[in-house]
Amino acid sequence: MISKLELGARGDMPRAAPSEAGVNADEIAAFLADVEAAGLELHGMMLHRNGAVLAEGWTWPYGKDRPRVLHSVAKSVTACAIGLALEEGRFTLQDKVISFFPDDLPEVVDEKLAAMSVEDLLTMRTGHASQVSGSVWRSIDTSWIREFFKIPLVHQPGTVYVYTSAASYMLSAILTRTTGQTMHAYLKPRFFEPLGIEGEQWEIGPDGINPGGNGWTAKTEDLLKLGVLHEQGGMWAGKRVLPEAWVSAATTAHAGGKYGYHWFVRPDGVFNAVGVFVQMCIVFPAYGATLAITGAMERSAVVWPIVERHFPKAFVDVSGASAAADARLKVKLAALQEPRKLSSVASATPRRVSGVTYDVAANPATNPAGVRQLRFDFSDAQCVFTLTDSAGMHTIAAGIDSWIESETDMPGRDLHHGYSMPRARVVAGAHWLDETTLEMSWIFVETAFRDTVICQFEGERVTFKRSVNINSGARKHDDLFGLATTKRN
Repeated sequence: MISKLELGARGDMPRAAPSEAGVNADEIAAFLADVEAAGLELHGMMLHRNGAVLAEGWTWPYGKDRPRVLHSVAKSVTACAIGLALEEGRFTLQDKVISFFPDDLPEVVDEKLAAMSVEDLLTMRTGHASQVSGSVWRSIDTSWIREFFKIPLVHQPGTVYVYTSAASYMLSAILTRTTGQTMHAYLKPRFFEPLGIEGEQWEIGPDGINPGGNGWTAKTEDLLKLGVLHEQGGMWAGKRVLPEAWVSAATTAHAGGKYGYHWFVRPDGVFNAVGVFVQMCIVFPAYGATLAITGAMERSAVVWPIVERHFPKAFVDVSGASAAADARLKVKLAALQEPRKLSSVASATPRRVSGVTYDVAANPATNPAGVRQLRFDFSDAQCVFTLTDSAGMHTIAAGIDSWIESETDMPGRDLHHGYSMPRARVVAGAHWLDETTLEMSWIFVETAFRDTVICQFEGERVTFKRSVNINSGARKHDDLFGLATTKRN
């Protein structure tokens, strides 16, 4: 029997040991071990069943209270807003998309576009030939509504499934047109506050509209709550948050496919919300369980075989559910928080290059970001790296054989799925690989991204190499070459 705690002031969820809910903790530990053995980068996980969180852990330097860019998980949150708006009579599923935007339509509205409905947006059956990624939207500073209507329609709406963030954006736009509020503001009293979700953020597009398909930042526990709410049929702490009929419709595959209303649905009844690089909550309704994970993985398909190997087995093979198994899992979860160790070889280079400014040649082909200067300021404990471009100076402080957390506006949106992060939290460390080679790691802890920077110093010249662990596009920049133009202070 689970000893449940009351929801805290912040909406914290009750905690219990796995064995109290009849869950085999060794299967959870085996899941973590298999993810590690596969070389997959898991940042966090939480498992909920029968009213309580049974297991939770984060790989250093991620943690319970850190917010996280959850990418396309936002689509399933958008579905919640649409369900609430439908219940309030703001519009219907069969309303035509063009009816909400009379001033944004192209000169010629063909029959396909005229036929597209709200439900077609929800089921990703817009008639488009290919998807529009959120990373594409973020590079456009004109009206995304008008851009949507420029996308050619090759299929009759309502017939062919093509996953696209453009559909989610238009749902958000429809909600804003009919309520006079952004989706974030609309959901605040209706969804976020009842679930105790605090500190969440949602980006705004050029139309003054939340993207709908991405751009939502929240904690891992908030991701878990999204799944638990749906596992509980829209109920939370004894109160109804979402209509039961809507939850059922949203998590049922439509037209014989694998997609509901902005939820992915599997043949066995399991359903899930997924963001790129595997930000995901998986609901096992037959077992009253929800698993939330965050990471930096190529795609959800790489982790699904491991999930299926251990869930729902952890709920079924309960002969191993015991206090001893709970204790073993607790040790494994605690080990995830061990920081990565850094160790340098002895080098005299820091004394030689500290305070030196290196000019980088302007070359649109190899230096498209327009980097102008690089500078390294060393002390015994840290390296303060400064990059100068047309927007100004950007710095990151990296610990020498240690880690420093700070805030930075270091550019790099082309490596970070199109996201510009003007106030990014970064945990940075540096160590000398050899006499002349410095490696820096920049961990952007509220995202999936970790940049590796290699700096090679030869005489008056520095070679600067930057790459990233995961991205939808380029994984590295062309090497930059800097020439010393000022001597150290």
